[in-house]
Amino acid sequence: MVKYAVKIKTRYKNDRTNKELSLPAIYTESGLLISHLRYLAENSHKSGSWHDRSVFAVMLLIRYINVNQSAFEDATSLLQSFAQCLTLGTVNPSTLEDDSQLYWSPRSYEDANTLLGQITAYTDWLSEQPDYHQQRLNKFRKATSAEQRLNWCAYYHKHARVFLNHLLTPSENAHSLGYARKIQAHRRTVVQVSTSKRFPSTEIRRLLDEGMIKPRAGVNELGNPTPDYKNQAITLLMHYGGVRKSEIFHLYLTDIHIDRQRSEAVVRIYHPSEGSSPDSRYRNRREYLAREFRLKPRTDYAKSERLHAGWKGPLLTDKRKFFQVQFFPPEKAAEFLLVWRDYLIHQRVEPNRFNCHPYAFTNSKGQPETLKNYQRMHADAVRRIGLEHSKNLGTTEHGHRHAYGYRLADHGFSQVEIQKAMHHKSPDSCLVYIQPSDDELRSKMKVVSGSQNI
Repeated sequence: MVKYAVKIKTRYKNDRTNKELSLPAIYTESGLLISHLRYLAENSHKSGSWHDRSVFAVMLLIRYINVNQSAFEDATSLLQSFAQCLTLGTVNPSTLEDDSQLYWSPRSYEDANTLLGQITAYTDWLSEQPDYHQQRLNKFRKATSAEQRLNWCAYYHKHARVFLNHLLTPSENAHSLGYARKIQAHRRTVVQVSTSKRFPSTEIRRLLDEGMIKPRAGVNELGNPTPDYKNQAITLLMHYGGVRKSEIFHLYLTDIHIDRQRSEAVVRIYHPSEGSSPDSRYRNRREYLAREFRLKPRTDYAKSERLHAGWKGPLLTDKRKFFQVQFFPPEKAAEFLLVWRDYLIHQRVEPNRFNCHPYAFTNSKGQPETLKNYQRMHADAVRRIGLEHSKNLGTTEHGHRHAYGYRLADHGFSQVEIQKAMHHKSPDSCLVYIQPSDDELRSKMKVVSGSQNI
């Protein structure tokens, strides 16, 4: 029998209700790897990226076992070799041949540790299941199905601690010397990239006014290109509100209010499933979406589906489970309101009655706008003003959040204040956003040394 492991899409149900989970799964020559599917279902609250990475890691292990099971006397040696092959690859560098036919390229230590960590978590879970002992019917080398082999991997992991110890702190290691894991995590090479990832402050006005236009719409009554109000509004939220790009696509129309006293927008971003419903008849947004629109929270869709939008777990500041966007400088809240008004009046395409939804931003068909489509239009706008679209130059959409964090630091905000403005759970999370570039550091050194005659 030809042995294989491929990724498929599934709709998972674990009871007699109609509740379904869209999950990736591993399909082998023996059928679905049910234990791993159940493991993902128990971790359904985690992101689609986490699910995909877990599937990928376990698939690599299965494929390695399939071609190497007979080459090792025990599972410990096989698993040690598997870990080495992640970082060294499987191709002989002298002959460029690979007897295993896997043809794996070497991976970075960070990537290998992530994959091994995913396998560690799964085998930890597997060893705690009630049917763990019953499923381990044959010795490892005689096991015939992927399910049986992975049960043996969990067995060796539990009794010999053969997987990673990178999840343990130094103090925990001191208490675990008798159970030291034989496959050690690789030490990460610490790299602090000096290239700025912030969107250049000198170009943001041009991006909004000259880049974010509708070229096919011609010119307006003033003879200027027609503005693209939707993408201007989204970019203002990121650049001057510090909002993550994925968070914007969870916004409902009802989440954007007007402070009439200040003539400013008040923008609240709710948890996509647990946030309070705009309709008091429903307990939360999950129930509201299901009952009113037959939709799921956008986090519940697979990454390959157009409605998917991620959620990084920001710090929520209200018991109704939302945080409020803090515009800086504050007058940008008024600018956003004007752009938002123009979008609603002139350009928003309303959903048709057969596909209603509550989302704030729509595409040309009235469907919920997608992150992928915005990323494409943002890249077009960047190139339209003559800039290169590059993460290292800060000209991708995430560069706007970096610019927001650095602007706060540059104007004297404390680390705790920046944490709250950027909705981080830890004060240290904002440090990556507020680091000066090498050029900025040298300029400050010149100013300080000149003023103090060092």
